[in-house]
Amino acid sequence: MATQQVSAKRQQELQLQYSNFKNNLQQIAQKIGDIEQETEEHKLVLETLTPLPGDRKCFRMINGVLVERTVQDVIPALRTNSDGLGKVLEDLVKTYKSKQDEMEKWKKKNNIQVVQQ
Repeated sequence: MATQQVSAKRQQELQLQYSNFKNNLQQIAQKIGDIEQETEEHKLVLETLTPLPGDRKCFRMINGVLVERTVQDVIPALRTNSDGLGKVLEDLVKTYKSKQDEMEKWKKKNNIQVVQQ
């Protein structure tokens, strides 16, 4: 009877750990998707603004405030933001892969076989 309780408790712990791994991976994947979308938006805006004359007016949203600038003022800031997003995306992909590898090692260590994914 005591071994069944220990076994059941161990099984619950393993299920909890597994669901934590899955949730972490899902959150990271969501962040990756969000940043990829934002990167594409930056790319689209840069492609649109680049052929325009530098002294042309454009508007940029900064912290919820619409600010009037010129194209030559906005393009460097957009490039900087786009480069930063690329680095963040790269780091998140590395984190995702390492967490996934960690989960696979944990599954092998604890002899986990997933019935339903």
